[in-house]
Parts: sequence; C-alpha cells; structure tokens
Amino acid sequence: MSLSADYPRFSLGHSLTIEQRAFFTKYGFLHFRPFASPEHVQQLLNATQEVQAEWLAQGVVKANGVPIKYGRDVDGSPIVQRFAFASQHHPVLHELVQDERFRALFPLLEAEGGRVGENEKDGLVVNHYVNVEGSEFSQMGWHTDSLRDVFYGKRIGPMLNVGLHLDGTKATNGGLRIIPGTHHQSLHKMLFRKKYYKDVYYDPNEIAIETEPGDLTVHDGRMWHRVARSPLTGEASRRRVMYVPIIAGKYQPKSEASPTPFYLRFLHLVK
Repeated sequence: MSLSADYPRFSLGHSLTIEQRAFFTKYGFLHFRPFASPEHVQQLLNATQEVQAEWLAQGVVKANGVPIKYGRDVDGSPIVQRFAFASQHHPVLHELVQDERFRALFPLLEAEGGRVGENEKDGLVVNHYVNVEGSEFSQMGWHTDSLRDVFYGKRIGPMLNVGLHLDGTKATNGGLRIIPGTHHQSLHKMLFRKKYYKDVYYDPNEIAIETEPGDLTVHDGRMWHRVARSPLTGEASRRRVMYVPIIAGKYQPKSEASPTPFYLRFLHLVK
C-alpha cells in the first residue's frame, strides 16, 4: 500500500477526528505531534533512570514473569535496555498511563472494554536502543504484536501498540519502520510473510517513522514493523521509546507469580 514519508502528523485531543479514524482504518497507524512537552519527556527519562538504578542494585531478573534485558551503555556501564511493567515501579510513569487522551484511541479497537493494559501483556515497556560494543539491544527484526495470541491458541484479539518517543530519530539514524496496510493481511501472511525477529532487512514497502521527542505513535497489533539499527555508534545512536498496549476483552493481569510467556523465551535473540 503506497504511502509517502510526508504522511500527515496529527494532534491528539480527547476524541479522534473523522480524518484520523479513516487514516488508521486504511493504513493501520497514526502519528501524533506533540504529545509530551520537553519538560515531561525529561521527567519520564529521569523516572526510568531511577527505576534502572533500583533494578541494577537489586539484580532484578524479571518483572511479573517478563525477562528484563540488560546491556552496556556508551561508557561501558550496565543499563536496562528493555523494561517491563515500568509504570508499576515509579509514580511518574504510572501517571503517564492514566493520561485521559489515551481514551480517545479506544474506538480504534472496534471492541467493547477498551483499556490501557498497564497490568497486562508486558505493561509499560521501555526500550533503550544504543549501538555500541556490549549493547544487547540495537535493533529489532520484523514482527507483529499479535503473534502472542497465536502462540497461546487464542483468537487474535484487538490490540494497539502505543509508543511515546523520548528521542528524535531521523530515518538516516535507524528507528521504527512499518509496512502500512498489513493489518488487513491474511493470517497466513501474518505468520509467514517474514521470519519473526530474524529478518532485519529493508522492505520496499516499508516507511520510516521519523520522530521528535514527545511524539506519540499508534499501530495496529497485526501490522508488520521493525526497529532498524542506527548506522551511527555511541551517543548519536541512542533511541528511547515507551510502549503501552491498548486492549479489549477479558482482563488478564500479570503478577510476580506469572510464568514467563513462551514467546519471550526468545528475547535473548533480539540484539
């Protein structure tokens, strides 16, 4: 489905416009600018650093059954590169997922019972990409977010993946890539169009999502997407983004007693 890089960037209010809903129906994603102010972005970054310091000190391995991914920063110091359920560990992050503007996105699910999955799936995930020696997270191969339902033999449920981008990322510096319209694909194509996480290469149908700090993106869980590795190294390659699921259906919270989901047992392969 053809779409140029100058696709519209919208503003998110307390309800979606007809234009926004039509765009999402056709292409499977929306890009809002700005969502968070520079001051708010810095507060969020500070909060994640505080959670990171606590987890490093305590040697936290999992959050509600979800493995925590550690790596190395540009100076060689240990960092958390993938947080899970982060909003359960800091009031600033918890306040973020209570933002009333998220409710405007619920109609995109086209299902009853829409909610922010703060305590479900992987909760509020913080991904910290950096391209240096010792980093365990510099890219993520092609995947859809609906595969987890297939793993558990469930009917694919409605899901939106909502990303708050804390760094500006030009297309020339890696970052999010999506294939517009693939939320309409068949189940066979959702399962076999790409080799999950192993395929990391350019697709002629992909578009790059260039972000500024504070941007919000929303994509349908059935859509193919990846995170391209930055060609740069060190500080210039840094990219931090928070993701929270918006879901419907039966409420299925996680707890400290929750087992590690099968699909996350392969998280170590994502580098």
